[in-house]
Amino acid sequence: MVVDDGVIVYAGPSDGAPPADPRADVETHAPVVMPGLWDCHGHLFGLTDLEPGRVATVPMPLRAARCVPDLRAALDAGVTSVREVGGLGVYLAPAVADGSVEGPSIYPAGAILSATGGHGDLHGLPHSWVCEYGASGGELRLADGPDECARAVREQLRRNAKVIKICASGGVLSDLDHPIHQQFTFEEMRAIVEVAAMAERSVAAHCHGKPGMIAALEAGVRTIEHGTFLDEEVCDLMREKDALLVATRTIIDELITDASLPPIYMDKLKAVAEVHADAVALAHSRGVKLAMGTDIFVSGRHRPNSWGRNGRELVHLVDCGLSPLEAIRAATAHGPLTLGAQAPRSGILAEGYDADLITLAADPLADISVLADPANVTGVWKAGRRVKSAAKGA
Repeated sequence: MVVDDGVIVYAGPSDGAPPADPRADVETHAPVVMPGLWDCHGHLFGLTDLEPGRVATVPMPLRAARCVPDLRAALDAGVTSVREVGGLGVYLAPAVADGSVEGPSIYPAGAILSATGGHGDLHGLPHSWVCEYGASGGELRLADGPDECARAVREQLRRNAKVIKICASGGVLSDLDHPIHQQFTFEEMRAIVEVAAMAERSVAAHCHGKPGMIAALEAGVRTIEHGTFLDEEVCDLMREKDALLVATRTIIDELITDASLPPIYMDKLKAVAEVHADAVALAHSRGVKLAMGTDIFVSGRHRPNSWGRNGRELVHLVDCGLSPLEAIRAATAHGPLTLGAQAPRSGILAEGYDADLITLAADPLADISVLADPANVTGVWKAGRRVKSAAKGA
C-alpha cells in the first residue's frame, strides 16, 4: 500500500509498487492491512447509563466532553468513519475535522426526527419541553404533518447534517410506543425524503415493524435501521429500491447480557431479540446489502454498549450467516453507500480512495473475532496520517 497526500496511490503486490520516495515516512509492515471500519449507526450522546431520555437532563457541554474519549476509543478499535444517526455529532464533527479532537470522521444526522408520541419523544416529560428542546438544538425533534417534517429536515441541514434520521416505527428504549407500529405517515416520510434529496442527503429510517419499513422504502429512504420484523416482501422491496440494512446486533446482545434495563424496556427488548437474528439472516439470504452499525450510545470504557466495542458487530454478522469477508465488506466498502450522494471515496483499498487504513495482528478471515478486540488493531491511519500505533495499545 502506497499513500500520498492522504490518498492511496497504489495497492497490490510489493514487486509492482512504484519506487519508494526518499522523503516518505518509515515503512510499516503488518500481517494484515484493510480499510478502516465504518460504524453506520452510532450515537454520540455522552451518557453513562442506558437511558437515552437523559439527553434532555444532562448538560450538553458535559456530554460533549465525555464524547472526546469515546471518539478516541473508536479509533483504537479501528473505526475511522461514523455515520452518527442522532446526537452531538453535528457539534463534534468540525472539531474532528480541524484536528482539535482525535476521532473518526463523523457524518452526523443532527436531531432524530420523530412524530409526537413516537420513539423519539420523551414520554415522561411535558410535550412543550420536548418541543423546546428539539427547537433549541437538542438531539430529538418532534414533527407532525408534511410541512412540519420538511421544516425539521431544513433545520438539520442548517446544522450541516450529512444524513437525516427518522423514526418510522416505535422502538425499544422508549416508554409508550410499540416497536411494530408505524409512526410517520407515508406523506410525512415522503416530504422528509424529498427535502433531504434536494440537498443530496439520504434518509435513515429506524424501523422494527413491517408497515413502517414498507412505507419508508416506498418513500425513498436509503437505509433501514434494525429491520427486526422484516420478511421476504420487505427484502425484495429493499433489493428493488437498492436500500441497505443496518442491523445493529451489538446493542441487542449487550443489553440482553447486561440485564439492567428497567422492565418497561427489557420486555420489549426480549421480544425483539427473539426474531432479530433471524431477520438479519433472512435479509442476507435474500441478497439485501448490509452495512455495519452497532447502535452504540454509552460513554465510558467497559460499560455495556459503549464506544470502543464496535468491532463486536462483525462477529454477530457472521453468526447471522455472513462469511467473514461479507461481514468485512459490510463494515468497510458498504459503509459509504449509506450516505448516498454524500459518500466519500472510502472503504476500499484501491487507487484514488481515502487512505483510511488499519493493520491487524492476525487474519480476520480465519477468525472474525480478531476485529472484536481493539488490542488486535495494531495501527490506524486517517487520510494517510497514523493515529494509532501498536505501542499505544487500546
